[in-house]
Amino acid sequence: MSVDDRKKVVCQHIDLAWNKGRLALAEQLHSSDFLYKSSFIGRPLDSAGFSRMVQDIRHAMPDLQVVVEECVAEGYKVMTWSTLIGTIQKPALGYPPSDKVLSISAMVYWSLTPGNEIREICTMFDMESFRAQLGLQTRPLAETALP
Repeated sequence: MSVDDRKKVVCQHIDLAWNKGRLALAEQLHSSDFLYKSSFIGRPLDSAGFSRMVQDIRHAMPDLQVVVEECVAEGYKVMTWSTLIGTIQKPALGYPPSDKVLSISAMVYWSLTPGNEIREICTMFDMESFRAQLGLQTRPLAETALP
């Protein structure tokens, strides 16, 4: 399969999981050794853990939409830049509800198998911008560098 096919698999996964909440279908795109890593989750998640996390976030942010701004691929690697847009209507991941419409940038590295199954997703969210949009105190740069 081509790199364009891999990009389509990734975009399909984003749409199924984040935009539509069709998690059983999204899980079918995962390899048996699937791992999800993120800047806001303290440990890697397997396929079932990923689905629970997405379900929890979608429950807290029912108006959530993820827009893929850019998608590039080479070999079995895909990179996406996405914008998550929505309001936190119920507490989520330790953050309070807010009536503010949030816009959160995410850079994501995807690793696929030769059979175009998703093996790994590594996500980096712009958490400082997210915290600032919520009116929460941001962390000084020096503090973020400390363990």
